[in-house]
Amino acid sequence: MAKHYLTRRQLLATTAAASAFVAAPYVRHAHAAGSLSVGFWDHWVPGANKATEDVVRAWAEKEKVDVKMDFITSQGNKNLLTIAAEAQAKSGHDIFAFPTWWPHQHADQLEPVNDVMAELIKQNGNVNGTVEYLGKAKDKWLAVPATVGSQIKGPCSRIDLMKQHAGIDVQAMYPAGEPPKAEQWNMDTFLRAAEACHKAGVPFGIGLGQTTDSVDTAGAIFQSFGAELVDKNGKITVKSDNVRKAMDYYKRLASFLPADAPAWDDASNNKWLVSGRGALICNPPSAWAVAKRDAPQIAEQCWTHGMPAGPNGRYAPFLPYFWGIWSFSKNKSAAKSLLLALSTHDAIAKMVAASGGYDLPAYDKLTTLKTWAEEGPPKGTLYHYPNPHNHQTLSIAAAPAPPAIAFQIYSQAVMTKMVARHLQGEPLERTLAWAESEVEGFMRG
Repeated sequence: MAKHYLTRRQLLATTAAASAFVAAPYVRHAHAAGSLSVGFWDHWVPGANKATEDVVRAWAEKEKVDVKMDFITSQGNKNLLTIAAEAQAKSGHDIFAFPTWWPHQHADQLEPVNDVMAELIKQNGNVNGTVEYLGKAKDKWLAVPATVGSQIKGPCSRIDLMKQHAGIDVQAMYPAGEPPKAEQWNMDTFLRAAEACHKAGVPFGIGLGQTTDSVDTAGAIFQSFGAELVDKNGKITVKSDNVRKAMDYYKRLASFLPADAPAWDDASNNKWLVSGRGALICNPPSAWAVAKRDAPQIAEQCWTHGMPAGPNGRYAPFLPYFWGIWSFSKNKSAAKSLLLALSTHDAIAKMVAASGGYDLPAYDKLTTLKTWAEEGPPKGTLYHYPNPHNHQTLSIAAAPAPPAIAFQIYSQAVMTKMVARHLQGEPLERTLAWAESEVEGFMRG
C-alpha cells in the first residue's frame, strides 16, 4: 500500500475545494498548560493508531494539556484537502501530519523546529539526506520526521522463485541479523534475473504507470545511473549521457515486465505478489502483510531486501511523513514538547511494533529495533527493510532538483512516462525532447 499524491490538475482542484472546506475550530480548555489539537494520518494497519494515541495520552496527562486527536485518512486525498483548507483559513490543528513534499509546499506557514531537531538528532542520531531535502528549507527545519507512515519501497522477493529461476538466494545475499553480502547484486544481475523469471512465467512486478509505486522505483533506478532531469542548482540535464544510459537500461528491463505494466497503479504490484504470479515487487511490507492474511504459503516465501546497485551506487526509494506545527498554532511550546515525546526511542518502538514493522524512523540509531528481527513468517523477513547497515542511499524520485520542481516531476510521473514512450517505439531523442519541454514548463509555472 502506497501513499497517493496530487497531480498538477488535482492540486488546483484541491486549492479550490479548500475554500469550501471548514477547518475544525480551535477550542481552549481550562487546563494549566492549555490545549492542543493534532491531525494524524489514519493508519491502514488495524490497531496501529493506538500506539500513537497511547504516547499522546501519557504525555498529555503528565504535562496537564488537553489534547484533541483526529486521525485523517489519505483516501480521497482527505488529508491533503484538510492541509489546504487549514493553510487557507490559517486555523485548525496545531500539529499536522504532512506527506513527503507537503512541508515545502507550505514552508512559509510552518513554525521552525530547529530546536526540536537539534535535540532529536542528539538523542537518536542523524537523519538521512532525503529527510533533510524534504524537511528543511535552507537553514530552517520545517517539520519533524514522523515514524508513522514513513516507508522504504525496496524489493520483496520470492525466495523460492528467485532461487529456482534466477539462481539467486536472497536470504544468503541479505541474511537476517547480519550485514548484506550483496556485492554481486547490481543492475546487470537484476536484469538477468528479470529475464529469467519472465521466461519462467513469473515476471518481476514493477509498474510503469503514473502512480507513486512506479515513480519511486523509476527514481531509484535513474539515480543509480546518476541520471538527473534537473540538477540541484535548477539546471535542466535531461539530455545527459547518464539519462540516456538509464533509459537504455530501463527499456531492456521493461521488456521483461508484465505487458500491461504501463497501466499499473499502486494496487497492481501488491495483487501481483499475493496472487503468486511474480518473483519480485518493489514495495513496503504491506503486500507481504496482506499475503500473511490471504495467502500464507506465499508470505512464507517472501524476503524484503536492498535494491541492486548501479554505476552511481545503490539507491532505495524512501518516502517520509512529517509532523509540522502551523505558524498560526496557539500553543507552540506544547506542540514542540509533544513532538519530542513522539520521537523518543520507546515511543518509536511502540509505533513500529503496532504497524507490524511497516513504519520507519528516520534516525540512524533506530534501524535495529527488535520488531524487524522478529517479524515473520519467515522470521527475519523484515530485518533489512529499515536499512540497518546503511548499505544503500535512501532517496526520493526527482531529487536533487529544487523541491518545487522535483515535486512537479514526481507528481507528473515524467520518468515513467519517458520509459513508456520509449518502450512503445518513440525514438530516444524525441522522448528526451518531450521530457525537456515538460520540465521547462514546470519552471515557467
